[in-house]
Amino acid sequence: MSALLPDQRSITLFEQLSGRGCFAVDAQRRITAIGSLAQRLTGFSAEEVLHQHCLTAVRCHSCVEGCGVMEQGSLHDKPLTLFRKDGSSTEVLKSGVAIYDDEDRLVGAIEQVWERDRVSCEMPPEQALDRILLALGRWFVATDQQGRILRFSEGLPTALDYPPGRLESMNIGQLLGEALFGEDADFRAAVMGGERREGWHADLVKADGSLVPVSLSAAPVGEMPGALAGTGCHADSAMLVMIRPDEEGRPLPYEGSGIPSFSGIIARSASMHRIFRLIDQIRDNDATVLITGASGTGKELVAKAIHTRSHRGAGPFVVVNCGALPEALLESELFGHARGAFTGAVRDKPGRFEVADGGTLFLDEVGDLPLPLQVKLLRALQEHSFERLGENRTRHVDVRVLAATHVDLARAVAERRFRDDLYYRLRVVPIEIPPLAQRREDLELLVRHFLSRVGRARGRSLRLSPAANRAMLSYHWPGNVRELQNALEYATAVCEGQTIHPSDLPAEITREGESRWTRPSVAPPAPLPGQPGSQSLPHDLSAAETHHAQALLEALQATGGHRERAAKLLGISRTTLWRKLKQYRLV
Repeated sequence: MSALLPDQRSITLFEQLSGRGCFAVDAQRRITAIGSLAQRLTGFSAEEVLHQHCLTAVRCHSCVEGCGVMEQGSLHDKPLTLFRKDGSSTEVLKSGVAIYDDEDRLVGAIEQVWERDRVSCEMPPEQALDRILLALGRWFVATDQQGRILRFSEGLPTALDYPPGRLESMNIGQLLGEALFGEDADFRAAVMGGERREGWHADLVKADGSLVPVSLSAAPVGEMPGALAGTGCHADSAMLVMIRPDEEGRPLPYEGSGIPSFSGIIARSASMHRIFRLIDQIRDNDATVLITGASGTGKELVAKAIHTRSHRGAGPFVVVNCGALPEALLESELFGHARGAFTGAVRDKPGRFEVADGGTLFLDEVGDLPLPLQVKLLRALQEHSFERLGENRTRHVDVRVLAATHVDLARAVAERRFRDDLYYRLRVVPIEIPPLAQRREDLELLVRHFLSRVGRARGRSLRLSPAANRAMLSYHWPGNVRELQNALEYATAVCEGQTIHPSDLPAEITREGESRWTRPSVAPPAPLPGQPGSQSLPHDLSAAETHHAQALLEALQATGGHRERAAKLLGISRTTLWRKLKQYRLV
């Protein structure tokens, strides 16, 4: 069962708050949970209908002909004749909403049924909705086509410290950030254009300017029923927001600037917060940690966080770059040497193991360690002892070792370039840092952090233009966070005003940013009869919608109407292509 579907406890809560019979179904319309009110209304017990097709419990002629919830995405107050288990019938109303995962795949639905002649809810519908959402840790916000906030959860202003009436005068971009809801933002264009978006990361802006990290879902809603919207209220889009705690349910930490930070690491992505949780779990443990990841992902920052948050945090943190020194010097650097051990050794010198005694030794790029030194390192790890070069005295130290590499050590072991016993000794606790391209939700925070830091150093206050922000979000960042920092330093150096435009960014970023949602570079053939590319665009599309729709048509023309190839040409999935064709009324 999908984790997105409500369980039996949630269904019971929905029934208590709404006074309606509630049940949940999966994508195959099998009942996954059913409340007691729904059981009494249909006459079927949960044991009789769970994991069975929904028509087993909710038997009506209209449902047999087709399910409006699954086909349309939602259903509101549809009148039906329901046949109970004992053969009697009753007139009911039915509502429901389909549930989709982060990749826009249907996973199921939540549905309600209640008798027409009964008052379905003792409290006003809007208050009942607030109670349901609050119980689930969520708020809603409804907007019009221009992004003006029309309705919102009753407790939202208090939670954000807004005075009465403040939210009513705001635009959704002021509440949830310009990165997603700025005038030129792709997310805003998609949502206002009628697309569904689920599971996006955003930040609610509090009255004092600080940020609350949330998970955001948005969908078109049309006319909202009854007292939920108020008299004459027409909402075009609804947002559902949920505070994103850390893995242990605690509020995320923040820097003074309002940027989430974990021991100096700027991130709000789920993948990085799993790493943060692991770091806290091993804080009282001296297990060796192997940190892997591409260059520029921040392996040394993670190592520092492990050290500072551990019981060794008051001790030294010593770094050795194993790939920066030749073998002879590296051995001396690690273990020290006695006077006269080699030419130039004019005095005794302690190694990094000794310097790190009582603290942490970080071996960066350990994959570049020569094989002879790997043997000595293994002994030092196992016995916590070593000898200096040119000396027979065994020295003992209390050191925790952290190691990092961008090399595939498993492959190096298979190719006999790295000892397998050392590999497993280092890899007691493995931590893999994902590349920046796989955690794009961290990009906005990192940009804000680096611009603030560079701005303070150079006495400037800079921001990204919407076009520059789009280019940054579209770029694949092969150099990861280090490349991002360098790109912003470059932009700060060449920018003449207070706004960084695409022309101020390194050329490779703007070239890739322009490649998304642009028309295919190949000349399209003549449209084939009956294909979507052979028709004209609807006249009532906005400028952004027209641009996107034209790109869809020309991609189909360029691929001879083959939707899968057209989707690949545009860099989207076939499902997304089909949904967009339907959205722009091209099929």
